[in-house]
Amino acid sequence: MRVLSLILVFILAGCSSTPSDKRYDMADDAAPEQSPTLDHIEDAQPRYEPKSLAGNKSYTLRGQRYEIVKDTQGFTQEGEASWYGKKFHGHKTSNGEIYDMYSMTAAHKTLPLPSYVKVTNQRNGKSAIVRINDRGPFHEGRIIDLSMAAATKLDVVRHGTAPVKIELITIEKPESDDEWHSVSTNQYFVQLAAVSNADKAKQIAEKLKGQFQTKVDLMKVEKTDIYRVRLGPYLDRDEAMAQRDKAKASLYPKAFIITSQRDTEPK
Repeated sequence: MRVLSLILVFILAGCSSTPSDKRYDMADDAAPEQSPTLDHIEDAQPRYEPKSLAGNKSYTLRGQRYEIVKDTQGFTQEGEASWYGKKFHGHKTSNGEIYDMYSMTAAHKTLPLPSYVKVTNQRNGKSAIVRINDRGPFHEGRIIDLSMAAATKLDVVRHGTAPVKIELITIEKPESDDEWHSVSTNQYFVQLAAVSNADKAKQIAEKLKGQFQTKVDLMKVEKTDIYRVRLGPYLDRDEAMAQRDKAKASLYPKAFIITSQRDTEPK
């Protein structure tokens, strides 16, 4: 029965790009063979962002016309959520960013890129906030394709799909130049450990500083007793990937990259 459940999960996993795309190494999507604990990944942090240059024009796919939503005020939608993972990890999303299955992102057919939405799993009441940066899912009845991290947080991965409600979070453009220039940019961390003892977390952090000769971030997860120990932050994803690979080759085979956003200093 467990084998059957796993097969169903892989079959039902979403696909935000056209299945015939030949640029992917895998024919079918799947979860990674080994995955780190994703329970404590934070929601995406909504903030104003200008529309991306790519991915915001209405389009036609398989004879179906998709019009980008212009009046987003009060936008809500109900339907099935799916998820996408390893096949698309590291490849470009529709707005030109790199898909990271460990970040709180998602794909939607017609919302502007980027957008922030609250997703509620109507099967269990769990909610999460994700950042829309991709197009899809192109399957009948499905309204959103969640990253593996978001799907894990909402308990969608186990079932493959789930009935959800999505609510767009509207953020007004900042009025002043100072506020405008404080719009965030990406930063990257390499997560190595999550522990529930503050002293132990500090000891691990000190050890990592010497072991990897790099910055180490120690952060307490809000409303929990969990402390995350991460390398970084890095502004260059390639640098983060190099540190991740170094960690995997050492004592941390489940090391993974977390993409988050940082506030830049006003110019």
